[in-house]
Parts: sequence; structure tokens; C-alpha cells
Amino acid sequence: MGKPTPEELQTALTEAGRMREKGEDPHFLAKSILNMNFRIKILEKVHHSAALYLHSGQGATEHTRLLQAIKEYESLDYRTEGKEDENFGLM
Repeated sequence: MGKPTPEELQTALTEAGRMREKGEDPHFLAKSILNMNFRIKILEKVHHSAALYLHSGQGATEHTRLLQAIKEYESLDYRTEGKEDENFGLM
């Protein structure tokens, strides 16, 4: 399976958005592609932060950024499912 070009991905995301807005998503394909695209962007931040952390000699600032990126990924289920973070305001 080949990776879509940026243009192909944008076309797919635009169509997925249109399908969701019109209620034309009987098999949840549009919902899935939009959700996966959102999640992959956060995972790319985690990957970038991890690479920077390792490249920096494991600096404290880069470590903090890596931890923040991981926490952002871990909080995705709360944001995408409408759940509230049980630790909200306590951290």
C-alpha cells in the first residue's frame, strides 16, 4: 500500500469532512479517517519530541517537551470521546 500524496490526503480529508457534515457516512469511514488523521498528527509530535530529546543528549527541556507530547497523546480519548479528564485541575 502506497502513502497518499499530500494532495490525495487533502482530497480524502475534504471529502470525509463533507460526508460527515451531510450525514453520508453509513460505515463510519469518514469518521475513521478524520480521527486517524488527528491522532497521527499528535503521534508525529511525540516522534519529533523523542528524536529531539535523544539528539539533544537527553536535555531537561527536551525531556519536558517529550512528556508533554506523550500526555497530549494519552489525553486523546478524553478529547475525542467527550470524556472529562479525571485529573483535570489536580495536576
